[in-house]
Amino acid sequence: MILTVDITSDVPIYQQLRDRVVEAIADGRLAVGDSLPATRALAADFGINFHTVNKAYDVLRQQGLVRVQRKTGATVSKDQSTGPPDAAFTEDWTARARTLLAEAVANGMPAAEVQERCRALLDGFVDKGRTS
Repeated sequence: MILTVDITSDVPIYQQLRDRVVEAIADGRLAVGDSLPATRALAADFGINFHTVNKAYDVLRQQGLVRVQRKTGATVSKDQSTGPPDAAFTEDWTARARTLLAEAVANGMPAAEVQERCRALLDGFVDKGRTS
């Protein structure tokens, strides 16, 4: 699995790592049981502190997407076929989506373009057979 981060971005590196792993799960590049790179190895690859990678993996663990064990490391644990997300996830996701949509509107993106881009992104995951 190849992860990319932008060291110069305003988005914290741990968040970028978390986001790339979530995208890899959603588009099928990572499946249940797949191992994530070891924290020290990934940190060395990016030239970042291993605590940054630990933080990303911990966020993923808290979100139920990975399991972290001392002997085996981090592995993907979320199987999207297990059913719909719980209400708390849905409420949190809706709040984050609202903010992203508000940013688009505040920056002058026409609603039709926002919808088109959202549909194209979602279709990219649907085409991979990962969502319904």
